[in-house]
Amino acid sequence: MVSHSKETKAPLETASEDWAMLPWRKLEQYVYRLQKRIYRAAGRGNTQAVHRLQQLLTRSRAARLLAVRRVTQDNQGKKTAGVDGIASLPPEARLSLAETIHPKRQEKRKPQAVRRVWIPKPGKTELRPLGIPTMYDRACQTLAKQALEPEWEARFEANSYGFRPGRGQHDAIEAIFNVIKQKSKWVLDADVRGCFDHIDHQALLSKLMTYPAMRRAVKAWLEAGVVDGTESTPTTEGTPQGGPLSPLLANVALHGLEIRMAQAFTSSEGRPILIRYADDFVAFHAEKAGVEKAKEVVETWLQDIGLELKPSKTRVVHTLEGEAGFNFLGMNVRQYPIGKAHSGKNGQGKLLGFKTLIKPSEEAIKRHMEEVAQIIRENQAASQEKLIADLNRVIKGWTYYHRTVVASEAFARCDNQLYGMLRRWARFRHPNKGARWIARKYWALKQGQGWVFQAPDGSTLRKHGWTAIRRHVKVKGAASPYDGNLSYWAQRLKEHPMLGTRTGLLLKDQRGRCLSCGLHFKPGDVMEIDHKLPLHLGGEDRIPNLQLLHRHCHDRKTATIDTQLAREVAAVPVTEAV
Repeated sequence: MVSHSKETKAPLETASEDWAMLPWRKLEQYVYRLQKRIYRAAGRGNTQAVHRLQQLLTRSRAARLLAVRRVTQDNQGKKTAGVDGIASLPPEARLSLAETIHPKRQEKRKPQAVRRVWIPKPGKTELRPLGIPTMYDRACQTLAKQALEPEWEARFEANSYGFRPGRGQHDAIEAIFNVIKQKSKWVLDADVRGCFDHIDHQALLSKLMTYPAMRRAVKAWLEAGVVDGTESTPTTEGTPQGGPLSPLLANVALHGLEIRMAQAFTSSEGRPILIRYADDFVAFHAEKAGVEKAKEVVETWLQDIGLELKPSKTRVVHTLEGEAGFNFLGMNVRQYPIGKAHSGKNGQGKLLGFKTLIKPSEEAIKRHMEEVAQIIRENQAASQEKLIADLNRVIKGWTYYHRTVVASEAFARCDNQLYGMLRRWARFRHPNKGARWIARKYWALKQGQGWVFQAPDGSTLRKHGWTAIRRHVKVKGAASPYDGNLSYWAQRLKEHPMLGTRTGLLLKDQRGRCLSCGLHFKPGDVMEIDHKLPLHLGGEDRIPNLQLLHRHCHDRKTATIDTQLAREVAAVPVTEAV
């Protein structure tokens, strides 16, 4: 039985007319307490308690308000409309939506089809489909995710890193390094064909093992159909990419592969180690026969959920011998034979005869430079300031992603190629000028940095090599943000490789908390840097005048300042000109 103590009483039971003035801090604390209880109950295997707590959470006004805030204020795709054409909601409509998505009301309303949008795959000409649900269905799915995610975070395997809070690509790469750094191994480098598009609905629902109302809701979302232009088609398999719940459902479908693989091997054979990021995974074993057996186990297991391996992207390789190495998540993983002066050592100090290096893959470098070249072409007639701003955004993101591996050589290569592209850009703009004149106009010599591409306003193009290499520490075992160890997750957030220097400093100064609501930043929270005193009122763009806020807290602050300014302007008497 679930005891209904004071802590399970919702902090808000009556509607408020002002969205911004709702007690958001109390709402978040209430929902997080329930999520921790779901996580712990699932960890104990108490399914009955899990289902009762999930029903309590989805019916609470607090969870419904937070779900609506997530899809209307925080999410990156908040202004992308579904088939209903609704791309944004005013505060009054958000309050109304929070009442509408109550589970009892959801059962009376059939989900609408998702709008299909085709987007290019990175570095390829082929397109992949995204399914955009309506604003109402997005809010309903987010509410369901708040209840289901803590349960499955307690169940997911430790070596699953994709689409999970507090985990990411860098954790998967570091896990791979830990597996092979002491010994060369055979690898099954596998990829699942069209994972999101071909998951068997019945197999997924059976594996979900949720209570009847949630099962009916998930089944309805899976079978809602797709609208592509003017053509509408039913969905008999798969979970459309683009919905808030789709990544979690895909992880549920693939859950159990690591356990099944371990069961298929005896202790004398040696159990393979599987590391998975969403539908991409690698399996390691000391013997080639062990990896080939692992492949057979995977193929058989995938058939049960309607999936299969993609032959063109699935291969068996060795980390050291032959055509050594493999690519995973934009990185090339390989071991190199090396002399004793630079050889790696095992735990007893014995020379291994090789060194394990993880670098940016050649495909990743090529894709990045093609994107850089495209930006330069699009800015052929634009100002130097605009070109620098567009390039800096791409260069910063790419180098931050790769700065946890051996990337210095790759960064230097990219800088050399970029210099040639910029020289051609400048010559195209000034065909009648000499090289020296062009160099003086677009480049400047800076102490300690050499020649830099600099605009008249002082803005400077960021070099790839300016990004320092920084090792990443893998997440602990099966740790989850729902385990309640907020100090651990706040520390990991500060050290996340994708965070900029200013964001890291602000997180440290603020001790991992938002200065507006006072709550800890958690993995998955959208953070924004705010000027305490706005720039247009004389504030400076320096650390003392900056603070890190949740996106919704930043929106609330900005709206409050705008309202105050409007009142001040309205209060100024209008004098007629003489």
